[in-house]
Amino acid sequence: MRILIVNPPHTAIGSRIPDDHLPPLGLLSIAGPLIDDGHHVELLDAEFGPMSVEETVERIAASGCDLLLLGHSGSTSAHPTVAEIAQLAKLVCPGLKIIYGGVFPTYHWREILAKEPQFDVIVRGEGEETCRQLVTALDEGRALATVNGLAYRHGGKVVSTPPQVMIRDLDHYRIAWELIDFSRYSYWGGKRAVVVQFSRGCPHPCTYCGQRGFWTQWRHRNPEIFAAEIAWLHRAHGVEVFNFADENPTSSKRMWRRFLDALIAEDIDITLVGSTRADDIVRDRDQLHLYKKAGVERFLMGMEHTDQTVLSKIRKGGSTSTDREAIKLMRAHGMLSMATWVVGFEEERDRDYLRVLRLLLAYDPDQIQSLYVTPHRWTPLFADIGHRRVIQLDQRKWDYKHQVLATRHVPPWRVFLWVKAIEFIVQSRPKALLRLLTMRDPKLKHAHRWYYQMGRRVWFHELFGFLFRDRRVRNGPTVTEFWGASRDGEDALARKGAEPLASPGQPSLKAVGLGQITCSTTSSQKTSSLV
Repeated sequence: MRILIVNPPHTAIGSRIPDDHLPPLGLLSIAGPLIDDGHHVELLDAEFGPMSVEETVERIAASGCDLLLLGHSGSTSAHPTVAEIAQLAKLVCPGLKIIYGGVFPTYHWREILAKEPQFDVIVRGEGEETCRQLVTALDEGRALATVNGLAYRHGGKVVSTPPQVMIRDLDHYRIAWELIDFSRYSYWGGKRAVVVQFSRGCPHPCTYCGQRGFWTQWRHRNPEIFAAEIAWLHRAHGVEVFNFADENPTSSKRMWRRFLDALIAEDIDITLVGSTRADDIVRDRDQLHLYKKAGVERFLMGMEHTDQTVLSKIRKGGSTSTDREAIKLMRAHGMLSMATWVVGFEEERDRDYLRVLRLLLAYDPDQIQSLYVTPHRWTPLFADIGHRRVIQLDQRKWDYKHQVLATRHVPPWRVFLWVKAIEFIVQSRPKALLRLLTMRDPKLKHAHRWYYQMGRRVWFHELFGFLFRDRRVRNGPTVTEFWGASRDGEDALARKGAEPLASPGQPSLKAVGLGQITCSTTSSQKTSSLV
């Protein structure tokens, strides 16, 4: 079959402000198995430009595809654009089958299929095996009921099949790197870059995160195969920067050590950036020199809040003392630290923001990233704050960088001023600026300067948007009224079942040598679902 996979244009700040673009790992992960099954697959990355909805639909119509696969890594905030593209594409090509996947449709499939007739099938959970089976069923004219992990309409009703079994061998499927022009993708200030994924899921029970439900269980790739793939991407395609899609790639100290050793043995000069937990950094104090030697330049550490009571309430599992120690250890080993700070876990007052400022200054991170609490219905947090009022009705703004919930004591304009002031003060404190000016490591200096440049652009962009572009309501619906009932506890994947068979004409990766993987194939976001 002729299949077109589309990465839609996204309105989120992170997609629009930087001059760099990263390839859609999730969509490439879907494409690899389909290509190996003998289908003709093309990728349209509408993030470049970005393309307008009309131009995207024109390209879809011109492709002559039988199937259109849509998804985006920022699936909640991207959904309105995805829906508009699908609706127009259906009008232009009435016979086109449209398949939609990602985290948002995985948990909103009932509402989407009931209200948006342009979507024919929704893939729930990780999509490599589900999409293979779905496309085969469509090609052979078999009933969709034979494929697990789907939602669709049948007899005028919205129905679903049982969850697909989660993939235990993450090296079983390859990523379709051949679909992209590597020279078009960059990050970290113009360096050729890709997104990679060592693991899926997270073993920690943080209430604001949906990783446990969507991925069901933390799993990882073979460390040596993963390191070999990174080396191949560097040598064959000149990739310099590898951005980890993992929530927590360092969860297993033993597996992460194996990966570091294997990557160091490849003897390549690359940059690794990603996210981890502060307690993993402290745990690995004896091997942080290997992080640096392998190429780690920055880790984002999800500190979420500076108050120990709040950290306990959201089941973060860390501590403020561990956070401070992790930042010091990263700096001592020549790596940058980024501390995330999330606004809105509690009903803050002005004095709370002042206390946060003092504590962030005491943390002394290299970089900070402020986010707003954005409750999604598949997280435990959703049920806890379902009574709170929504002030942002535009779904495209539910991207963690816009206020979406009202706070009881501080109006939105003052919350915004506090956040912008804290960002400015922390990032422009004399100690931080002096550190930037005197930084000796040229790679770190380049990275840090690039971050400051992007930070300034985002800061002013958010200010302009808050004052002139964003629209908020005073007394909106509750979170539950806005999104519907909580889906916490609804796992997207089943834990047990038979392992999928190898693709026709493609041996299982377990059956081939490491040299074959790195030479004869391009074997394997926030993700390999159809996102």
